[in-house]
Amino acid sequence: MPAPSSSTVFEKLTKMGDVTLFEPAGDTPFHEAQTQVQRGRSTFDFADCISHVQTPRGSKPVLKTMITSACERNCNYCPFRAGRSKTTRVTLTPDEIAHATVVMQQAKQIDGLFLSSGIIKGGVTSQDKIIDAAEILRQKHRYTGYIHLKIMPGAEYDQLLRAMQIADRVSINLEGPTKERLEALAPKKGFMQELLVQLQRAHEIKQNHDRIRASIVTQFVVGAVGDTDLELLSLSDNLYNKLGLSRTYYSAFSPVVDTPFDNLAAASKTRQHRLYQSSFLLRDYAWDVEDLPFLGDGNLRTDVDPKQAWADIYLRQNPIDLMTADRSQLLRVPGVGIKAAEAILKARRERRLRDLGQLSRLGIRNPQQMSPYVLLGGQRPPQQLALF
Repeated sequence: MPAPSSSTVFEKLTKMGDVTLFEPAGDTPFHEAQTQVQRGRSTFDFADCISHVQTPRGSKPVLKTMITSACERNCNYCPFRAGRSKTTRVTLTPDEIAHATVVMQQAKQIDGLFLSSGIIKGGVTSQDKIIDAAEILRQKHRYTGYIHLKIMPGAEYDQLLRAMQIADRVSINLEGPTKERLEALAPKKGFMQELLVQLQRAHEIKQNHDRIRASIVTQFVVGAVGDTDLELLSLSDNLYNKLGLSRTYYSAFSPVVDTPFDNLAAASKTRQHRLYQSSFLLRDYAWDVEDLPFLGDGNLRTDVDPKQAWADIYLRQNPIDLMTADRSQLLRVPGVGIKAAEAILKARRERRLRDLGQLSRLGIRNPQQMSPYVLLGGQRPPQQLALF
């Protein structure tokens, strides 16, 4: 088979347009969209296919694209849904994807690939093409770079296993936190039988097979169908604790013209941010869902971060003494992260902490933030007066 034409392949990639807007792939999703185009633009540059993402292998420019932007599913929010006339339908072969990745890697334009696809002729057929592209890269081109693969609804066990053997990360996107929410978002997708079962299988593969390189992530669409923060974070917590997920993504809904949801309001980016903050408390700080300060409607406050909202309830009248608190208690204090907690534990073994200036010298960026919630040796820390 002749090698694909670079000009033809790159023309197709460019026509994919804003595909990268809808699939966060790295560990800092807020920064992925900084250089990307607005949805309303009708033409795109080739640079729109490249995203700078934070991966398990470090920060990398990554080619983010799809096997095809055609799809037989009718998800109510998706720009690639079946029947949407405004979507430019473009299809690349696995060889073309592999060729573009190698050429761009050699030109030092990218250092990795994120590959998704619309669904045509079922999830199994679409998954085969995604895997074929990755296998061509790994086996034919001896490609050792970063690869992140999307797992299609309905993909078979052996396909999931193979994807996890050759990729660094796989995405199995639940989209909704419950069966009912998913039905409202994507009527043709099965919450248990197509999606959640894949996450369970991925966990089993990680547990039972040697030399599995891939981490596992999922994504939720936030704010389109009445989902609550309690629903989203309860499921996220279970996925972290029971299925070993590396992270969950929260994608604030934004209406797309010529879809059934084009008249709905966009979800708050601040809400999306609070979900990420809460998710990290569950994953990295050993919080339980019950610790999160939900309001009566099952959502979080958006005016302050969730740790401060909790501290306003529990620590303003019962502050934590930084000289005696254990690590888990320190991590409850606003402004104290993992590095700051370790620095406090180390410093207090050597000397008595008496004022906020000492905390600043430990590398704590904003010790004033924690002052309403802490004691230093049994005393409220002296307040530093503003100079201006």
